[in-house]
Amino acid sequence: MRRPIIAGNWKLNKTIDQALDFVVELQSLVDGTGDVEVVVAPAFTALSAVANALNNSSIGVSAQDLYWENSGAFTGEISAEMIVDSGCSYVIVGHSERRQFFGETNQSVNQKVKAALEGGLVPIVCVGEMLEDRESGKTKKVVTNQLVDGIDGLSKTDILRTIIAYEPVWAIGTGKTASPDQAQEVHSLIRSVIATSYSDQIAESVRIQYGGSVNPSNAAELLSKPDVDGALVGGASLDADSFAEIVRASHQ
Repeated sequence: MRRPIIAGNWKLNKTIDQALDFVVELQSLVDGTGDVEVVVAPAFTALSAVANALNNSSIGVSAQDLYWENSGAFTGEISAEMIVDSGCSYVIVGHSERRQFFGETNQSVNQKVKAALEGGLVPIVCVGEMLEDRESGKTKKVVTNQLVDGIDGLSKTDILRTIIAYEPVWAIGTGKTASPDQAQEVHSLIRSVIATSYSDQIAESVRIQYGGSVNPSNAAELLSKPDVDGALVGGASLDADSFAEIVRASHQ
């Protein structure tokens, strides 16, 4: 049985004080959901403060991105070592907004995934198609290529430490959500690709999140699908009550 994982990607939101107020409230709301892995991903500026506040909590902390080099003349970038030093255990890699707005490629995602694993972080690797890809019947090809390239060269141990997040780009921040059946179809595809690259047993152990306008009203139905092992939540993760409702939906 795969343990559900609900991660909140705060994106470009929350000052340090706002982040600290949020996690204090969240802890009180998700107490008693120990079978669900709960993670928050603040902006870089709040990572250390949030990690310190959650030090004795079951809630994990994730960075939203990283660079694949450990150090050097890379202005504005953050290494895996720095993220671990801030108290984090996870990092989001290849989010569609990084691909769409900041030139992220399948190859750079692969470099970042490897750097995260080498640095001791759990990577949450995002894959997902654009609206035009889905409308032209290219979902399977796009998601498969992103996944195969993104995990290229990972060992069996590495892939078992990796979380995959399926995020259809057309459903991120739009209010549109893939139907539970659409999500299940792509999650099943992702699991089959992993099985082909590794084994059926490994594929059955890898957790696959769904992301894309997840909210309290649709979470339970999405999370009820057999290959949907959790959610990578955007907007709804900025409100403690909404996020806690999604956590509870995965607990049922």
